[in-house]
Amino acid sequence: MRKVLAIGLAALAALTVQGAQAQDRARLAWETFHSRAIAGNLEGNTADRTVLVVTPPGYDEHPDRRYPVVYFLHGYWATPQMYQEMMHFDEAVQGAAEAGNEVILVMPDGHSALKGGFYSSGPTVGDYETMVADELVTWVDANYRTIPNADSRGLAGHSMGGYGTIRVAMKHPDVFSSIYMMSACCLQPMTMTPEDARRIEAMTEADVAAANFGQLASVSTLATWSPDPTAEGFLKIDTGLQPDGTVDPLVNQRLAANSPVVLLPQYLPALNTLEAFAIDIGDQDFLLEGNRQFLRELERFGVEHQFELYEGDHGNRIAERIRSEVLPFFAQHLDRD
Repeated sequence: MRKVLAIGLAALAALTVQGAQAQDRARLAWETFHSRAIAGNLEGNTADRTVLVVTPPGYDEHPDRRYPVVYFLHGYWATPQMYQEMMHFDEAVQGAAEAGNEVILVMPDGHSALKGGFYSSGPTVGDYETMVADELVTWVDANYRTIPNADSRGLAGHSMGGYGTIRVAMKHPDVFSSIYMMSACCLQPMTMTPEDARRIEAMTEADVAAANFGQLASVSTLATWSPDPTAEGFLKIDTGLQPDGTVDPLVNQRLAANSPVVLLPQYLPALNTLEAFAIDIGDQDFLLEGNRQFLRELERFGVEHQFELYEGDHGNRIAERIRSEVLPFFAQHLDRD
């Protein structure tokens, strides 16, 4: 009997040790949730969206503890899996916790048939904006021990995700209190030229499948911001190309209407409610001029923000800066229990 009891106690002790060890590190969870906002889009982008959720060490050991949440939006031509491989978010959350900054980090899938929905809304790609600002936040609050209010939510993103960060923050000021834009794309108004319109209209499905980053980006943004559900082509977009070879001004007006530089004056009340607003970009980044123009507009309209120009290009220091700048920024500005 004593032998059986000893074996049982030893097994229990082993389980306890294993459980304690399992709590020592931040945890990755690959989840799926259904987005009604994405459902029914003309590209056939799945409504069942992958979400990466990273919980801090000790999350399971403290069932009464609630945590602030940092939402991170990935860039174009990428998926959450690709960004996890590059950025190692579990290590970033682990390091933040060791510095006293325990947070949950959430990264949703912003991918589409054309490599990115730009966290925007339209019938061709689907409503990624509502998916992030409404459905995702509601789902995370329901399934994880968050502090479910804006003061404890931060939003950050890189490249396409940097664009998504400012777009969502401007249009949904009651959801996130602090934002951090990293090397944001698409800040300036885009222009559809007759040459671009002819090239896109001539593209076949095989051409789209074989297109590189630069060739496809303009197609993807057009599908997002100039959709046409009645178009005969498989892309379901409006290039604006007219019989006389010119481009319908309405198309370029639609593209401009999705530019943060253009939108900014309309959303000053929303931006002025932010607890904190940070922007950074590398001095060798190909998107630097667009960021500079946006910064000039922020200054002209008196929007408080912090900015850093650092040595680097579009991607070579993002993983490092998530650890050294982004998570510490949210540690300073997000409320905790």
